Amino acid sequence: MSATQSQSAISPPMQAAAAQAGTSKALLVFASTLGTTIEWYDFFLYGVLTPLVLNRLFFPDLSPVIGTIAAYTTFAVGFLSRPIGGIIFGHFGDRIGRKTILVLTMLIMGGSTFLIGALPTTAAIGVAAPLLLLLLRVLQGIGIGGEWGGAVLMTIEHASPGRRAFYGSWPQLGVPLGLMTSAAVVAVLNLLPDSAFLAWGWRVAFFLSGLLVAIGLYVRLKIMETPDFERARRERRIVPVPVKTMFRDFKREVLLTLGARYVEGACFNTFGVFSIYYITHALGLSRGQALDAVIISSALMLPFIVLAGWLADRYGLRRVFAFGSVFIAASSVFSFWIMHNWGAHHFGVVLLGLIIPFTFGYPLVYGPESSLFASQFDAHVRYTGVSFAYQFSGIFASGLTPLIATALIGAGHGKPWLVAGYMVLVSVISLVSVMLMRGVSRSDAQRA
Repeated sequence: MSATQSQSAISPPMQAAAAQAGTSKALLVFASTLGTTIEWYDFFLYGVLTPLVLNRLFFPDLSPVIGTIAAYTTFAVGFLSRPIGGIIFGHFGDRIGRKTILVLTMLIMGGSTFLIGALPTTAAIGVAAPLLLLLLRVLQGIGIGGEWGGAVLMTIEHASPGRRAFYGSWPQLGVPLGLMTSAAVVAVLNLLPDSAFLAWGWRVAFFLSGLLVAIGLYVRLKIMETPDFERARRERRIVPVPVKTMFRDFKREVLLTLGARYVEGACFNTFGVFSIYYITHALGLSRGQALDAVIISSALMLPFIVLAGWLADRYGLRRVFAFGSVFIAASSVFSFWIMHNWGAHHFGVVLLGLIIPFTFGYPLVYGPESSLFASQFDAHVRYTGVSFAYQFSGIFASGLTPLIATALIGAGHGKPWLVAGYMVLVSVISLVSVMLMRGVSRSDAQRA
């Protein structure tokens, strides 16, 4: 029978089912990517505005450097609360399903971001302002702590085993898209006079979150539960306390995923967040130029994240991630070298310094990361496992990185070599961790 005859032999109901399955998969990818974009817009908006305005409005009595460090400390608190959200929502995601939790986390995240935009400053209500900012940042962290794991699992667990890294790379676009969108919104608002930007312009960026969340919720309510979770439920493998099972049966996997995550979080927050401070304070460029450099390098990154997922399916998750770790170590040293020597007041040099590690290096670890982590845990603890590994490592890998980098720049008297050395160290830690990982989870191996 020819291929044409074979196609015509398929019954209309089967053709309709196939078309519906394709549409559902496309919708799942779109919903997960849109959701992560909105969530990371909310989360990174704080980081983008910290060195530009939040340090001045909420910590006005401190010196510029100390005020920035204080503001970055509240930035880090969001990462400290992320493991709490990962454990709470990972528990229920493994108990009742992925979809319901994704809707709830979006509501928490969006509401917290909107309220930051409405928050009075220290000049208006005194010390209560930074304390309320801290509380809302904690809520942001809890929301994002449950978001990422569910979003990536919605695509990975719907994909076939040979395509999981490719599909899992799409929600990863939410990080650069979220950073790029937040930076772009702030860059537009930055065109306002400085007095207007400080008075109300920065608040508009937070208020936009309400509109984005409404759009994201509409799309997310249309998605279905994942086959892997449904299979675990049918096979009665749902456990009462997933985090207990995770620490009992997957101790090695937890430790290795924590170590592997180090290079990704440090790279992103060094070149996507701390670089704004470094470019404006050490190199003398304007805040608009610093934001433009981050926006451009983030935009150019997007296709390389998906390409890295495709490469991971073809050549192996661990191999691509390991190569990315080595590339980030080398390119970080080169980046700070050219920026330090030729970047002062030269936008083109600074842009090149960001593009090499951030546009080309970062996708090699972030593209396959979601599938790499998911491959280490069985379905009945996978939401908890990937959420805990990603969010707990975010404390040291992501949240503390701008703080550490700012302190290292100060210790180096404005020279970036200590920051570059820090990037080399974390790259080595991640390289060793990923090389010690096994291939796939036990249940995936049994089904393969």
